[in-house]
Amino acid sequence: MAIEDLMSFLASSPTAGHAAAQAAGILEKAGFERITEADLWDAGLPEAFFVTRETGTLIAARRGVTPPAESGFRLACAHTDFPGLRLRNNPVRPLLGHSMLSVEIYGSPILPTWFDRDLGIAGTAILRTGGNGYESRLFRLPGSVCRISTPAIHLNRGVNDEGFKFDKEEHLQAMLSTDSLTEDEITSAVSSACGCQVDAIAGWSAHVVDTQPPSLTGLKGEILAAQGIDDLAMCHAGLAAMLDSGRCGRTSVLCLFDNEEVGSMTGAGAQSRFLDIVLESLAGSRSDYHRALLESIMVSIDGAHGLSPVHAGKFEKGNRPVMNGGPVIKTNAQERYATSALTCAHFRDCASRAGVPVQMFASRNDIPCGSTIGPMLASRLGIPCVDAGNPVLSMHSIRECTGMADHDGMISILREHFRS
Repeated sequence: MAIEDLMSFLASSPTAGHAAAQAAGILEKAGFERITEADLWDAGLPEAFFVTRETGTLIAARRGVTPPAESGFRLACAHTDFPGLRLRNNPVRPLLGHSMLSVEIYGSPILPTWFDRDLGIAGTAILRTGGNGYESRLFRLPGSVCRISTPAIHLNRGVNDEGFKFDKEEHLQAMLSTDSLTEDEITSAVSSACGCQVDAIAGWSAHVVDTQPPSLTGLKGEILAAQGIDDLAMCHAGLAAMLDSGRCGRTSVLCLFDNEEVGSMTGAGAQSRFLDIVLESLAGSRSDYHRALLESIMVSIDGAHGLSPVHAGKFEKGNRPVMNGGPVIKTNAQERYATSALTCAHFRDCASRAGVPVQMFASRNDIPCGSTIGPMLASRLGIPCVDAGNPVLSMHSIRECTGMADHDGMISILREHFRS
């Protein structure tokens, strides 16, 4: 997939649900068959298929030439969600003649980056289908519809010396209109975006999203800036690698999970048993499933911290990965990353075969690192796992950036992982 495909994927994925839908469309176009969870237990799974849970989680698989009980699985796991602001129930709030949107903080965004930007609204609506049935429909309101403003410097003289200070509850409300609007009016806008009548909507949820499209920056255009690079870029890399690798000796599995940024403890998150169910169905029996796990290995692909030269003191001196210097293997003595000597060697070997350089990251003792879905999946399934990702600057900002060469490199390494 070209860089234009990655940028299109990011631009079309304002929420986790949209990202999973984009992934489904890419897979269907490549010949993967969409099945349901109920289909997993039917005889004769397709050679290449994908299955979704809720709106933001997708697992794709391509059956290998040899049975999983003999050769195991080659897994790559990423997440479709990213930090931001989610609209509360009954979000329209009148305030001094204006209409504001009340939001909750989702995950751990860098909140000051959300001020003074053109913002939109995107989410999922639940539609009544007749009888007692429902269907979900993704939507995105056209254009920029809200904004979170900072006070003028004349009203906040110390901002440049003391830092920007704000109240997370009161000051994160986004201005929706200078008029007094009702809940019915925003629901009407949602129904219009869904292409349905207002009375067909049984409920909806949404996030405030950036409306600036992805762009290339740097004098040579070697840096990509966009919302949600952590971890949508790795979702895209996993998709590209799975499609490029074709059918291999071992069964390839790509997992794109929702809710990683809030702990994954949901029915569609990595702490659910969704992946376990898919793997067991691929193996064919409970005993073959456990045999397959013994021969399996997993790559957890999630954004890595890239070096910003002006903040070099935040990095351990021997572990300073740079953008366009190659994908990163992440290690941590507290096991916040799942990398071991064995899995590090596997990733390095895949990179060597692909001709791609590899960098390392370990955090300072006085700056604890975050974590990924790698340790939780590895501990539950007992599968060796390496945590890896591409260097990202401004991680968890509304606008992150990453290197273009690294993206191609990660695709090449994951392709070797699936083929290995």
